[in-house]
Amino acid sequence: MTQATSTPTWRLLCDDGATHSRGLAADDALAGRVGQGLSPPSLRLYSYEPCALVGRFQTLETELHLDTCRSLGLPVNRRPTGGGAIVMGPDQLGVALVLAAGEGDTYARARELMARFAQGVVEGLGTFGIDARFRGKNDVEVGGRKIAGLGIYRHPSAGMLFHASILVGLDVAHMLRVLDTPFEKITDKELATVSARTCTVRRETGREVSVTEVRDAIAEGYRRVFGVALERGELDAAERSSVDTVEAEKYLDPRWVRQRIEVPDAFGSARRKTPGGLLELRVTLAGSTLKAVFIAGDFFAPEGAIADLEGRLRWHSSHPRALEATLREAYARWGDELGSLALPDLLETLAEAVRSASHAGAKEQLAMYGCFVNPQGT
Repeated sequence: MTQATSTPTWRLLCDDGATHSRGLAADDALAGRVGQGLSPPSLRLYSYEPCALVGRFQTLETELHLDTCRSLGLPVNRRPTGGGAIVMGPDQLGVALVLAAGEGDTYARARELMARFAQGVVEGLGTFGIDARFRGKNDVEVGGRKIAGLGIYRHPSAGMLFHASILVGLDVAHMLRVLDTPFEKITDKELATVSARTCTVRRETGREVSVTEVRDAIAEGYRRVFGVALERGELDAAERSSVDTVEAEKYLDPRWVRQRIEVPDAFGSARRKTPGGLLELRVTLAGSTLKAVFIAGDFFAPEGAIADLEGRLRWHSSHPRALEATLREAYARWGDELGSLALPDLLETLAEAVRSASHAGAKEQLAMYGCFVNPQGT
């Protein structure tokens, strides 16, 4: 007789209005405890009080307008996971999946792991008729536009933390006031362009979907994708004590929050008249890595296609061959929709913008910098 296999159970944690330090400390502490076998595998679906969070390998001053954050009373902090700076608040759903790391689950497999863990988000969004997909770095996108950012962190205890931030709604003007972008100033035209290239659950569904609705759908998505039972729970006394300790010793410590990377960002731009219209590029370069690219001009192309190009170039090698390979894949996806923006024109303008960013101060340190550069003092 074959013995029936029991369904694995994950604990489901739901809360809203977490502070910047408490929200991050809870995820971090759980990763430590799950890795030690002291806490069960947990899926945490929660929201923050308004705050701005940078990725593990970023510098506050180069990612955020700190004067604006201070004037708005907006707290800032640093995630244990990588990725870019984000604004969080009641209209963004945080996802933290905490599991014991399997053998070989290291940063060398980070993209593969993110692709696997992101499927719960993809499945959940499908409940609303949203055709989402994992994009091969750390995004979930809809028609080329980002709807969720992803990150992953392996705790020294061997706990694995997967992070996602889902845009249920987004105040784009507020985001651009807070985040440091390649724009010299934010005009109405640029605000409209960025708005067209962003994606939220509410925009895709055409209605005021609540965060609670999205939370329920994402929980069900993870239940189906991973074949688990979800059991609603709360942190126990020992877990709350661990969170208190991690919050005090890490996420309220300026030495963690205000770490600086060793290589400064460089900015460059280029413009070119092409048969399809004016093309203008602005880039942010971190060593030899493209952190961000903004594509503008009066050529005709769908905003989703341009958003996809920008997303593929985020945290990408600036080497010409690598850029060409990535952009050829994008052009194969979009076909005639990018017909007025010829690939050779885009490559040549991008190379010019990168050259303009590679000033003397950055050139000396190009070989030192990678996507996972360690901040000073760590």
